Amino acid sequence: MPMRRLLALLLLSSTAQAEGLMSAEDFEAWSTGQTLDYYFPDGRLWGSERHLPGRRTLDADADPNATTTCREGHWFPEDGAICFVYDGYDGTHCWRFWRDGDGVTALSTTGAPDDAPYKVVIPASPLSCLGPEAC
Repeated sequence: MPMRRLLALLLLSSTAQAEGLMSAEDFEAWSTGQTLDYYFPDGRLWGSERHLPGRRTLDADADPNATTTCREGHWFPEDGAICFVYDGYDGTHCWRFWRDGDGVTALSTTGAPDDAPYKVVIPASPLSCLGPEAC
């Protein structure tokens, strides 16, 4: 493929992603009151998170060795990304979310340039874990 065509395709792809990029307001309206399931690019469940009013979250990893207790956290916007902080878990984890047709995808801001995005789905069943309040 000629370099000029490759650059044009990359620019088009980047523009399409930027146009569908969810703002903090879009993300909040979409996620509040919902449980979100995050799937690895290969289709395996990575984790689930319940989004509560006030940008609060309850997080449950899909790791079978993890406890079934939800971690409390919250999210905030930063430089076009949605950043999460969880009680008892070091660091801030930032993601860019964008609409992809009828779905939503997410890409970590700290991932490698060739990382594939995660698929984000609102499941039919509620979050399954113990928490400080009903999930």
